[in-house]
Amino acid sequence: MKLILTALLLIFNFLLSAQTSQFAGDYTRSLSEKGKHEIEYKLTLNQDGTFLFHSYSKLQGGTPPEVNKYGKGKWTAKDNVVTFSADKKEDLDEKYTLDFSNSTARFVTKNPRDKSDKIVQTKLQFLGSEISWLKRIDIFKI
Repeated sequence: MKLILTALLLIFNFLLSAQTSQFAGDYTRSLSEKGKHEIEYKLTLNQDGTFLFHSYSKLQGGTPPEVNKYGKGKWTAKDNVVTFSADKKEDLDEKYTLDFSNSTARFVTKNPRDKSDKIVQTKLQFLGSEISWLKRIDIFKI
């Protein structure tokens, strides 16, 4: 009986880690107009359920002209929705100022049943966030 219970627990843990591994990785998005402005977003979802986010913007005539913003915290996934959270005491400080609490993103990839030649780039599409400029941004897995 103990052997069966141990085997079931191992299988369950393996399936759980396999699910998060499809989401884990590096995501990026770059928006620019040559010589005028540049905006880059980089997000890393780690296997251990933590994440790091970096936003860089360089705007012509902007004040200040270059801005770096950082965020970190924890993420969880259920179905194809990734939920982000940040502990104000542990994750926010002078460098990491973006609070990802209550932020959600949808994981979008090509359906395995779709046998067409259609190319669907794997991405996270932010659905909601208290960070106003983060809503509806797509960042692509690299």
